[in-house]
Amino acid sequence: MNIWVLIGAAWAGMVVVMLALWAVQRRTHNAGIVDIGWSFGAAICAAWFAWAAEGDAMRRTVVAAMALVWGARLGAYLLVRLRDGREDRRYAAMRAKWGDRTQSYMFLIFQVQAFWAVLFALPMLVAASNNETGLRWYDALGVALWAVSMSGASLADRQLHRFRTNPDNQGKVCRLGLWRYSRHPNYFFEWLHWWAYVAIGLAGTFGWLSLLGPAVMLFFLLKVTGIPITERALVESRGDAYREYQRTTSAFIPWPPKKQGSGADRDNDGNDQ
Repeated sequence: MNIWVLIGAAWAGMVVVMLALWAVQRRTHNAGIVDIGWSFGAAICAAWFAWAAEGDAMRRTVVAAMALVWGARLGAYLLVRLRDGREDRRYAAMRAKWGDRTQSYMFLIFQVQAFWAVLFALPMLVAASNNETGLRWYDALGVALWAVSMSGASLADRQLHRFRTNPDNQGKVCRLGLWRYSRHPNYFFEWLHWWAYVAIGLAGTFGWLSLLGPAVMLFFLLKVTGIPITERALVESRGDAYREYQRTTSAFIPWPPKKQGSGADRDNDGNDQ
């Protein structure tokens, strides 16, 4: 199948899906559903690309399986959060800022997410298009990176969920497990996940395009929708406790924390938020 037809079909499908989810959001007033749609949608687009790509059949199967498991895990986690009924702080802030214009802007956000779902599936397409016969050492490396990233992201999510569900931690800053070494370990392992497709696809034709996955994801996490918005909200809600956390703990890459100074956050040293 022509690659542009392949990509166009995926985009058209995502446009329809995001239109439907926007309508749901309009009724429920919870825009977090767009992230769930993006997660499942990107994974399904990737599986579609892998099925139609012209690479080695075994490699295409591996890439499709990796993408589907990744999307299912992330989408299921976000779905559980959505069922709590609270809208993500990012979207709540947007509603407060936009007022009567909210639904018009939300429509644009949902359609941009439709485009992003296809965009982030393209590294999987590149990996699945690698036509080197049989699985190679770099395929094993890609699967290993994928396994580490999935395990790390799942662990970070479980640790944060356990912290949040403990009433004693209300208003505190999470330093449980991986969160002691990174303020956003879930983002770090999400970013690491995209390197799996670089390892698998780099040796193929136009393999350098697989680098767009981790590059674009890093930009969004560090500069756009990830860390900046999350940290502004946490500083507002946690105050000096979170500022101390920022001073002592790596923002992204897990790293041994600095010693804490005196202040409101001293009582949380170790593993509590």
